[in-house]
Amino acid sequence: MRHFLDLFYPLFKRIFDKQTFYYAACGGMNLVSSWVLFFLFYQYLFEKRIFNITIASQIYVVSAYTLSSALCFIIAFTLGFLLNKYVVFTDSQLMGRVQLFRYAVSSGFSWLGNYLFLKILIEYLQFYPSIANVCASLVAVFLSYLLQRNYTFIKEQN
Repeated sequence: MRHFLDLFYPLFKRIFDKQTFYYAACGGMNLVSSWVLFFLFYQYLFEKRIFNITIASQIYVVSAYTLSSALCFIIAFTLGFLLNKYVVFTDSQLMGRVQLFRYAVSSGFSWLGNYLFLKILIEYLQFYPSIANVCASLVAVFLSYLLQRNYTFIKEQN
């Protein structure tokens, strides 16, 4: 994957250092795929419906956009961790399980921020869910990058 990305790096060399370019490219691919999946899940899998889900004799009302967001998170989390570990932050000396735990924590915060912004855009500002998802995720990208670079895959200090 790095060899493929290296073909395009000269076009962005003046803008990004190589690691930031890798992060932007991998994150961009992951982000765009999550937008497409959110649209497909919302439109076709969950059919824009409201669901009553029973857990331990409690009934929870869950929207199609909530289910779509959660499912996209699971997919993007898995793909994102693998890309960050094996393509972007390959020089990290932290053990894989530490990286995974930290990635889960930082991704959880990013997803929570994304979900809250998504909810505000849809329920209070009346955005269409697929458009709101794009807007919310663009905001979360900046938080995510800072967390990944400075917490999840940080180089160990000697």
